[in-house]
Amino acid sequence: MTTATRSSLAAPRTGEVHHWSQTLIPTTREAPADAEMPSHIYLVRAGYIRRVGAGIYNYLPLAWRSLRKISQIVREEMDAAGASELLMPTLEPIELFAGTKRDVDYGDLLFRVEDRHGRLAALGPTHEEVITDLMAGALTSYKQFPLNLYQIQTKFRDEARPRAGLLRCREFIMKDAYSFHLDLDGDAGLNATYDKMYQAYTNIFRRCGLDFSAVEAEAGPIGGSASHEFMVNCVNGEDTILVCPASGYAANVEKAEIGEREWTWDHAATEPVKKHHTPNMPGIEGVAEHLGVTPAQMLKSIVMRTTGKDPRWVVAVVRGDHEVNEGKVRDAVGAPVELAPEAEARKAGFAIGYVSPRMIDRVELTMVVDPDAVNGSAWATGSDEKDHHDTGFNWQRDLSAAIDAGKVTVAGIRNAEAGDPSPRAAGSLLEARRGIEVGHIFKLGTKYSDAMGLSVLDKSQQKRSVIMGCYGIGVSRTLAACVEMSHDDHGIVMPPAIAPYHIHIVTIKPEEDGTLDRARALAAELAARGLDVLIDDRDERPGPKFKDADLVGIPVRLTVSPKSLAEGAAEFKLRADAGKGDLVPLSEVVDKAESAILERMMP
Repeated sequence: MTTATRSSLAAPRTGEVHHWSQTLIPTTREAPADAEMPSHIYLVRAGYIRRVGAGIYNYLPLAWRSLRKISQIVREEMDAAGASELLMPTLEPIELFAGTKRDVDYGDLLFRVEDRHGRLAALGPTHEEVITDLMAGALTSYKQFPLNLYQIQTKFRDEARPRAGLLRCREFIMKDAYSFHLDLDGDAGLNATYDKMYQAYTNIFRRCGLDFSAVEAEAGPIGGSASHEFMVNCVNGEDTILVCPASGYAANVEKAEIGEREWTWDHAATEPVKKHHTPNMPGIEGVAEHLGVTPAQMLKSIVMRTTGKDPRWVVAVVRGDHEVNEGKVRDAVGAPVELAPEAEARKAGFAIGYVSPRMIDRVELTMVVDPDAVNGSAWATGSDEKDHHDTGFNWQRDLSAAIDAGKVTVAGIRNAEAGDPSPRAAGSLLEARRGIEVGHIFKLGTKYSDAMGLSVLDKSQQKRSVIMGCYGIGVSRTLAACVEMSHDDHGIVMPPAIAPYHIHIVTIKPEEDGTLDRARALAAELAARGLDVLIDDRDERPGPKFKDADLVGIPVRLTVSPKSLAEGAAEFKLRADAGKGDLVPLSEVVDKAESAILERMMP
């Protein structure tokens, strides 16, 4: 079955017809006091959502219709890719996290509750532990692989500062899927299913009518290896995407690679080291100003340590105007790393906030330096003493013994930025775009199966840990991202596939000259062709009705009035077009409306 034949309009269905007066669409001219993002402003003003509490919303009829349409597209594409739907509980017993320790990783984001018996549980942020526990009792043979299961369900994350409406909630709707394999390669392997999910996600967001990019990403607290984010492209996006215009390479800031950068230790010292008193300086900008240098002339030395049984100290050195990338440090040292606990680092001799590369001569540590932090003859650094910084540091003169002994590694360990060389096309530079994450797919590997004892016997009767994949879509977040992507000064401009209705019939003087009856007849014809229709039957002045129509953003507006009917016509207008509509004969308007919707539905 092709995606085109799964289109909601191509399916044998009759559209729905609803009247404005018989549903709840509480439009308002005022934006919420705490609303800054366009999606938050317009979803409230257009009567899609209403706040219940911090980060908690009612989905009113318009929003719920759109969310159901998004969910249906998700279901069709997931089912076509070989996944099966199930439903898991919202409550997750806290003991399920004993093996994975993700309750610790999530920290305060995990919404904890206690029942009358004192048993602790969490409101599920995702369901890796629940599904792995289920599979530990259900997967008994290698013949059951591959298996891909998904659900669409409410999730919870206890955000400290919920904001931006549906983009940063405490309660939200999400599709999460989990696949199970014994191998990475082959038709039953994780890689094959991952590719199917990548294509399914591409189909889903294309069918939703979104302008999106698939970008390489870090796995984050869920864990795993390979990972891609699906980002809706919009100027108000909360995430930065770096793109190579020549090759099409795209990645988020945490994952983006940087092309080759020339570097050498061979820079002769040009000035002596001089210590400066720098008490109570407000960050690197303040220190740089006090020292008479720029942040780009300073070295930033970040103390980290590896995680695991035998932790070791790591100092990551980048230029003062750059940010250390934890994932890249991990790859450079060959082990997971974390920011060092300050108390333990101080006890080991690090003057946190004033650390210099010279600590390699005082403490047993691994040092990794970014190429951009190498090229220079006189750097400003910490003095390894509280409230003091040095100027004049030179790698060749001041750390030659450690460099000659191979104790200092040079590797790309900073966040990429716009203007950096592309890692995929020589001579091309990375460009920055903004986006909103709506989907994320991961190759989890055996992280959860090892932690929770999920294994089966293979064909050779050898016990094998089950390999897993994880695939998430923010359903309610997709609605908000769509509005961020598609709106104007008058309100929302919804893509037809996920609009609450395809056609908005606005009646003028509905009780005169059979206007409402003719509008209902048009609606019935449109519904017979699979189109959903909202009839604005309110006894209201034309101005407010047209403003409400622009605000709610239904793709096609037909205006039926005694005046238009006298000419045997209705006014046709696309929501995305400015100005007035065109009069179209009643005998042609249904065909025109259907064609307009079909042309804008993504295959």
